[in-house]
Amino acid sequence: MPHPPVVTLVQSPACHLCLDAEQALAELAARFPVEVRTVKLDSEEGRALVALHRPPMSPLALVDGVFLSSGRLPRKKLAALLAGRAAAMAAG
Repeated sequence: MPHPPVVTLVQSPACHLCLDAEQALAELAARFPVEVRTVKLDSEEGRALVALHRPPMSPLALVDGVFLSSGRLPRKKLAALLAGRAAAMAAG
């Protein structure tokens, strides 16, 4: 059976969009199977992810290591993606 998608959120300190994304991910995690990871921008992993994806603003959001967005989290886009993955997981 496939594993739930992993959403990684790279956050910077004092970032209101980061807090908004965290809240949105908590709401989505209540509806869909998903693993949410938060990474601090000033950590070694955070710096490496920013160097790789070069987001113009925070937070950086990845799904299974693939760029999803930077800045305001696209809730509808992510919900549609998670719904599709959940359906695929249910189908086996």
